[in-house]
Amino acid sequence: MTEANRRSTDFTPDFTLAHLSDVHLSPLPPIGARHWNLKRLLGWLNWQRRRRHLYSRDVLDRIVADIAEQAPDHIAVTGDLANLGLPAEHEAALAWLRTLGDAERVTVIPGNHDIYSHIGADRGTGRWHPHMSPNTAAADYAIAEAQSAGMSGDAAFPFVRRFGKLAIIALNSAVPTRPFYAIGRIGKAQLDRLARILDRLGAEGLMRVVLIHHPPLPGLAKARHDLQDADALAEVLARHGAELVLHGHEHISSEHWHPAPSGHIPIIGVPSASLARPYKKEPPARYHLYRVALDTNRPSIELIARGLAEPGGPIIELERRLIVPDSQ
Repeated sequence: MTEANRRSTDFTPDFTLAHLSDVHLSPLPPIGARHWNLKRLLGWLNWQRRRRHLYSRDVLDRIVADIAEQAPDHIAVTGDLANLGLPAEHEAALAWLRTLGDAERVTVIPGNHDIYSHIGADRGTGRWHPHMSPNTAAADYAIAEAQSAGMSGDAAFPFVRRFGKLAIIALNSAVPTRPFYAIGRIGKAQLDRLARILDRLGAEGLMRVVLIHHPPLPGLAKARHDLQDADALAEVLARHGAELVLHGHEHISSEHWHPAPSGHIPIIGVPSASLARPYKKEPPARYHLYRVALDTNRPSIELIARGLAEPGGPIIELERRLIVPDSQ
């Protein structure tokens, strides 16, 4: 990526999307006896010894206030609102989502900490359904996919949200895992539906923004943290195309490019939105704004990173650049 490619230009965006992830809401609620298991015990010990000193609700609240000041058209949250996947955490996360905006303005998908371990018959992240289902403008996609997949029409992943010439396609990579693992999995059913959705949206000339918690390509996540069927997802993206893929999970800023018929796809990761201070390779809390101009053959995308430059500092603009591959 050259400096010329990265240089920002002035343009009037047609749509602005805010992306934050891995908020790890605190404090932890009490854990009922029926929800204790080895994985949650280890996670609880990790929270008490380390994580509660890193992830700050005050910092997150300041990030949210800054997002409100920037007034994006939509907000995407790519998972890990919880820490131990407890019902009380899911309820607290729903209340927090409502502080961001109503269901038409805020989209959420689960992360591995949200579907951390089995919770029996509890609704779990199903509590977030209003923020985790097709919006009114994409109702026809939900109906078509339900018919083609032979299932009921409301809520399977991936779901689509449409905003004029831009569409969000939301995947679920979160599955319960055993201790010391934070892997993800999409599964064949989601992948098959994703291929059909990408084709249909692409044929209509829409900008396709894919949301996923785990990094979607092989080799982008640490061992025991990766997406188990990343190869299959990479193949779907390569065959059917997208204009932008956003993820979290690794708590770092990252950018990779993936070939597709529609042109190379930018795949961009965002750090945690609540980390109070640097930790290992993870920077302090930040989020991304994507300003998109849709009146060209290929959308123009400007990325603006905002967050903490230093612990305890103000929320400021950290970076501003166009998302353009070297080949262009």
